[in-house]
Amino acid sequence: MKKIELKTPILEEDIRKLRIGDIVYFTGTLFTARDAAHKRILQYLKNGKEIPFPINGVPLYHCGPLARQTSTGWTVIAAGPTTSMRMEAYEGDVIKNLDVRLIIGKGGMGEKTVRAMKEFGAVYSAFTGGAAVLASKYVKNVKDVQWLDLGVPEAIWVLEVEKFGPLIICIDSYGNNLYTKVQIEAENNKAKILENSTP
Repeated sequence: MKKIELKTPILEEDIRKLRIGDIVYFTGTLFTARDAAHKRILQYLKNGKEIPFPINGVPLYHCGPLARQTSTGWTVIAAGPTTSMRMEAYEGDVIKNLDVRLIIGKGGMGEKTVRAMKEFGAVYSAFTGGAAVLASKYVKNVKDVQWLDLGVPEAIWVLEVEKFGPLIICIDSYGNNLYTKVQIEAENNKAKILENSTP
């Protein structure tokens, strides 16, 4: 396990060095996207339309932030992670077509996404659920917001962050999966406990 600080844009060579259990902090730009935004991204790609915000090398955060508009712009009040499996149907294609290297969310992702991570060089990281206000402390600026017609939580928010984290690498670019590892260890421990408790 290593503690690593990254800056955007994040390159494939940065990602290939990461392993499950590593702790990452990064500074630079991220963008948020939930279900509706993922669906629209793929529609844009299908129709050959240009994506109107930076993606290549920019971390993708599964998040529907709570934001307030003031006379000077937008302020993010809370920015906790959304359950990532909601994006499973889309994420592999996003990774393949847009060079997304670092995905942030909670709960892990499925085999389609893991295959794309291995092939194209991406990792999945977890930010602590229930720490939405803490996450907002790392947001220094709202650089842009797109697709507000989807609603504030589903819109694309392009955020400038400083030392955003800690992020735990839960699926690395070699297919190693911390969730699976913990589940196997728990099942093994349960079996041992049951065996030792048998009269």
